[in-house]
Amino acid sequence: MTYNKENGFKMVTSYPLPEGFTDMDVFGLGTALLVEGLLGFLLNGLAILSYFKVKEMRTPSNFLVLSLAAADIGVSMNAFVAAFSSFLRYWPYGSEGCQTHGFQGFVTALASISSCAAIAWDRYHKYCTRTKLQWSTAITVAIVVWGFSAFWSAMPLLGWGEYDYEPLRTCCTLDYTKGDRNFISYLLPMAFFNFVIPVFIMYTSYQSVAQKFKKTGQTKFSTGLPLKSLVICWGPYSLLCLYAAVEDATLISPKLRMIPAVLAKTSPAINALIYSLGNESYRGGIWQFLTGQKMEPVQTDNKTK
Repeated sequence: MTYNKENGFKMVTSYPLPEGFTDMDVFGLGTALLVEGLLGFLLNGLAILSYFKVKEMRTPSNFLVLSLAAADIGVSMNAFVAAFSSFLRYWPYGSEGCQTHGFQGFVTALASISSCAAIAWDRYHKYCTRTKLQWSTAITVAIVVWGFSAFWSAMPLLGWGEYDYEPLRTCCTLDYTKGDRNFISYLLPMAFFNFVIPVFIMYTSYQSVAQKFKKTGQTKFSTGLPLKSLVICWGPYSLLCLYAAVEDATLISPKLRMIPAVLAKTSPAINALIYSLGNESYRGGIWQFLTGQKMEPVQTDNKTK
């Protein structure tokens, strides 16, 4: 802060713009991050509150949706911090804050992707094998999802991979700009276990469910939408990291490198629309939470395993 003797008031110090960005770029990206964070936080917060307030919603299958909402609300909070820093035009939390922000964003992002795969797996068994998810299985799956995500997110803190600033320099993530052996040795197995395998599980599960729906003539939900939304939100960021493993990512303009990061943070709001508001039983519970009207019980012919 500086003090202006002539006018008698304090003025905010002006920080230099990140390289490759204009004032309008920084403000626009900050606004986009703020809107994404706010929308994702509100929608997923509503899903979480509804789960705990409406007894009928507390089922093992909805517990996996709760796990997804918890992960996505974490991604939204990460976007809030990035938006605030963007409006400041600099990162105010220092190196340790950057590491914390990178870890928090990474663990919630990986948990979100894996939770989508877990829900797909559950839906496959629900509609194709006619087996009902048990509480013990649901809790075990959630623990595995979060534990696995925490493991891979902690590795950069221990030296395998590294967290650093995004091109906008107001948020932190996995540093893909070096493209060295350390980065590549971390990226390839991490991407395989946390993106390729979840995508494979979702693809095979929803293909089987789609075939089942076709045979019965009853379509309960769009089987193609969950996988398409995940690939659209996280695919560009995954491709950018893979590109950095074979080429110098800094040759791509900073503005273009920020697009996948901003696009990825739309996933919390989109997931809430697909898995919470787009889920018949979950949507009914949210309606009951908001209006007080009793949710009609969802009929199911599943048998307990």
